[in-house]
Amino acid sequence: MKFIIDNIFIISIVVLSGGALLWPALLPRGKRASTLQVTQLMNRGKTVLVDVRDAEEFAKGHLRDAKNIPLADLASRIAELDKAKNKTIVVMCQTGARADKATKILEAAGFADVFSLDGGLTAWQAAGLPTAK
Repeated sequence: MKFIIDNIFIISIVVLSGGALLWPALLPRGKRASTLQVTQLMNRGKTVLVDVRDAEEFAKGHLRDAKNIPLADLASRIAELDKAKNKTIVVMCQTGARADKATKILEAAGFADVFSLDGGLTAWQAAGLPTAK
């Protein structure tokens, strides 16, 4: 007990830093799919790709056959995806942060099979996979 009292400052730093390292792993992020998994889903043919980046970012490069619905417009344009409720939807952005938000919006709207591309388009390009312009 004396050790803990004498070193309370160091122990509290260790506990706080450990908690800070674990925090991102504990947050619910929704379902994510790697670049390999997304490629396999695309090859099966029952996948709808939704790119939630802005139109300018989308024009610089995107996945082939991806539908561009910016995250800011997703809630108002969700009806465009109603035909895809029984298909797998893969949501992507540049790094994956906006895609996680979009995944939650789509799941709340009743879409059951929704994934976000882990690492976003950055990970897709880093894997050397093709994009369209």
